[in-house]
Amino acid sequence: MRCGPSKAHLLNAALASLLCVAACSGAAQEIPKAHPRLFGSLAQLQALKQARPDAYKNMVANAKDAKVFDFTRMPAMALVCAIDGDQALGKEAVKLALNYVNGPIKVGHVTFGHDLALCAMVYDLCHECWTEAERQAFIAYMNKTVDANVNSEIYPFANGYYGYKNWGIGLACYATLYENPKAPEYLKTLLDDYKARACPALDLAGEGGGWAEGHYVNYWTYEWTVFCEVSRLCGGVDLYEMAPKFFRNRAVASMFEMYPGALPHELNRPVPMGDGGYGEYGGFSEKILGARRILCGRYRDDPAHAFASAYNLRVPGCCIPEAYSYMNFLWNDTTLPTADLKSFKLSHFSAGPGWVAARSSWDGDSTYFMIRFGDRYTAHQHLDVGHFLIFKHEQLAGDGGVYDAFGGQHDSNYYLRSIAHNTLLVLDPAEKFEGGPGIRAAGPSLTDGGQAYPWLNTDMGHNGNVLDVNALAKDKPLSDIADVLAYEDKGAYVYVAGDATRAYSKEKLDLFTRQAVYLRPNTVVLFDRVQAKNPAYKKTWLLQALKTPTEKDGRLVVTNGKGRMFVQTLLPADPAVKLCKGADLYSYGGKTFTPAKNENSVPECRVEISPKSPAAFDCFLHVLTVCESSVEDVPKATVKNDGASVTVTVGGATLHFQTGSVAATIDLGAGKTELANRIMPDPTAGKAGASPATAASAAASTATASSSTLKIPAAVTKTDAEPTAEEKKASGERYADLKKKVLESLNGGRKETVYLNVFGQQNRVKLLSGDEKALKVEFQGNKLDVLWKDISPKQFYGIASIYSEDSKALYAYCVGEGLRDEAQQILMRQ
Repeated sequence: MRCGPSKAHLLNAALASLLCVAACSGAAQEIPKAHPRLFGSLAQLQALKQARPDAYKNMVANAKDAKVFDFTRMPAMALVCAIDGDQALGKEAVKLALNYVNGPIKVGHVTFGHDLALCAMVYDLCHECWTEAERQAFIAYMNKTVDANVNSEIYPFANGYYGYKNWGIGLACYATLYENPKAPEYLKTLLDDYKARACPALDLAGEGGGWAEGHYVNYWTYEWTVFCEVSRLCGGVDLYEMAPKFFRNRAVASMFEMYPGALPHELNRPVPMGDGGYGEYGGFSEKILGARRILCGRYRDDPAHAFASAYNLRVPGCCIPEAYSYMNFLWNDTTLPTADLKSFKLSHFSAGPGWVAARSSWDGDSTYFMIRFGDRYTAHQHLDVGHFLIFKHEQLAGDGGVYDAFGGQHDSNYYLRSIAHNTLLVLDPAEKFEGGPGIRAAGPSLTDGGQAYPWLNTDMGHNGNVLDVNALAKDKPLSDIADVLAYEDKGAYVYVAGDATRAYSKEKLDLFTRQAVYLRPNTVVLFDRVQAKNPAYKKTWLLQALKTPTEKDGRLVVTNGKGRMFVQTLLPADPAVKLCKGADLYSYGGKTFTPAKNENSVPECRVEISPKSPAAFDCFLHVLTVCESSVEDVPKATVKNDGASVTVTVGGATLHFQTGSVAATIDLGAGKTELANRIMPDPTAGKAGASPATAASAAASTATASSSTLKIPAAVTKTDAEPTAEEKKASGERYADLKKKVLESLNGGRKETVYLNVFGQQNRVKLLSGDEKALKVEFQGNKLDVLWKDISPKQFYGIASIYSEDSKALYAYCVGEGLRDEAQQILMRQ
């Protein structure tokens, strides 16, 4: 029998832990003392084996394959050891863990968090396979690692590393809570910091489920959601709901961050955004799927997540079962509610990173379009405001350059710069990108004419390291560099307008707005207004073509595999066109910045389009039409420019843009319609519109969709103002209706678990019954009454949304109570 801490010590540690998680979340449960506990009890894990026999069989094979790398093999070994009592496999897992425990203490921008997490899983799941001396060695290694990294990875906007650090520390704390005297203190510090600094950052830079850091979200979300699940299972702490603007939307945003495809390995290819992305499948794609599965399990009762679950099931297991099987075993819950993707919305707006993504359908051959107007938060972002992507079967308009080395010459002079993106250059020869350190501490950088890098010698620094939202707010102009001015999806088309002016030096640019109209299924119209300080400053419209274009009838044609894109330049009327390819691809200003490596699918040609005559103000108008590579021609566009406005006609659609303001109309054959001048909720829920070629029927179907699918009155769509007297009155009426529905369903036998105020703080309780005066609840074995008058509007909405599907009533209630975020969530799910 092993020796251990005294009972008094165990009690004190448990109490400290309970207090720390309760202080952070307002809800807690006593953390189980028995091992295993991180992923549930032994009985729960064994039940999971019975429920998922094929996934378990694959995991066993994975666990016994010595060629599999530690990151996925060690969790598999530990799970099999716990579930089957395989002591030999458990001791082998401990041996692997001891390689880290007995190795050097890692400090700084390295994998100490991953190492801690792997060892913590083995410590918990293979607990009886460790000798007492080995357990104490792990605890000593854990404590030394945590203490050595107090000041490592502390920037929550660089969440890849903040998350990597803290999932490891968090799992180690939960695994050793009753054996390590320091674990409760570490856990409390972690959770306090998460609530105080990380959650505001997540809800700011991640509002809508995207993430300003871009592609890196696909790396850290899995690790962080695993820790969130452990916190829920062990301590009843819901870390998701501390940052709801991010986590409630992340699964759906993730769907829209993937290129279309039909085969399992094609469905989790993240679009390139920021550092490291190429729009290709890789092992990290399994983590993307794993994170989305975890989130769908957490939000299993949310209608939008039923669509995400259906998307997940298009990958029946995992694409690399010989390596990632433990993720499939733990998180692939095929019993989750699903919904028909054909009825799901076809576009999504994520306000944090400022992107809109849209598809023509949820079929594998869908056309895909994304455009971004995001603010600045951290280092892995690029100078790419106004950038867009287009995909049909393959990437057609992509993201230029290669992530060969952070701060290298190619990285700092090309890859992260505007010249490598589908945006605009305005070349002021006097503009400098110099200093010490320069861009990403790389030294002086060449002037490309692109967006500014004003963060040197500021609180953000060359890496954009900001401690929290308060520090960010102190110098708002450093981050507030762009705006999405308008967004709407009317089925037949998606409209986005953005202001990219502040992303450029104010010494050279007064105005750059971009308006994009995606005419489903295959045409994108881009209209840009640009005002330079000096007419002599050359303006260049950029397109990163995956393959070198050919020329046909005055149009450029980009063909990549089964996909093709026709590029029509309508303004400027007589453009200068330059194709930068081969040795010229990575060259500008008389210098060349070739990447040190190039193993990915990156653009082979940079298209530069400029006016031949200098002017302070210019408009750029482009029509980009995608199709199958077998298609030889597409409808040509025509343009009329009277100086005050620009009119373009393509297929059955006519668009009219003002040159003096961001205003426009569209005519699909049934009369002009004003395009939105603000961010609109999606009333069609992504119903697929018709091609512009069938303009009249498209307009009719869009009008029908707007009136039939939207259950909320048009007069009640503003969520950014104080409730009016009329809205408050409507809210009171809806409260009575919703309360009646809750009582009918609850007293009819539907018992649910919710969060309510009990004993002076918010706690997780089970609803038992109710009447007009109070709800009867169960909390820690006690049956209590909670008066309706003591239930906050937000808590009431949480209860009502479980028991009622009346979106109109729920929306009206939220508007009248000032619950703006909740009201917006209801709209976005319609």
